[in-house]
Amino acid sequence: PAEGEDAPSAASVPRDSGTGRRLVYALDADRVWLVDAGDKALRSFTVWPGTMDPEPGEYEAGTRTAATTGSDGVAIEHVVYFAFSGGVNFAFSHAEDGASPAPADGKQTAGVRMPVEDGTALWEFASTGTPVVVVP
Repeated sequence: PAEGEDAPSAASVPRDSGTGRRLVYALDADRVWLVDAGDKALRSFTVWPGTMDPEPGEYEAGTRTAATTGSDGVAIEHVVYFAFSGGVNFAFSHAEDGASPAPADGKQTAGVRMPVEDGTALWEFASTGTPVVVVP
C-alpha cells in the first residue's frame, strides 16, 4: 500500500478484484477470499503458495479432483485447478494431514496449499466455472 493507505484487512476484499460471487487470490498477501454475490467476504484465510505464481488476471475454477498426489509427493485433497501456464497447472488444495508444504528443494511447484478447514470451505465454494480473480 502507498504511504498513508491501510493494507487490506483480512475481512476486506481487495479493490479491483471484480464484482459478484468469486474467489479472490492475492499473491503478495498470500491470502484467499471467498466472496458472495453481494461482494461480501464469506471467509478469508492465508495460504502457502508454491514456488511459482500465476499471472494476475481472471480465471475460473476448472477440473476438480477429490484426492491425488501433489508434484511434491504429498497426498492432497480438494484440488481445484484454475490456471495453466508454462506447462504448469495452478491449483488450490490441502495436504491430507493439513501440514504446510516442505521446502521445494529446487522444484517448480504451483500448488496453493491451505489448512484442511479452509481447503474444505474452498472446495465447497468453488464449483467448476466459479470465477477466480488473481491480484498482485
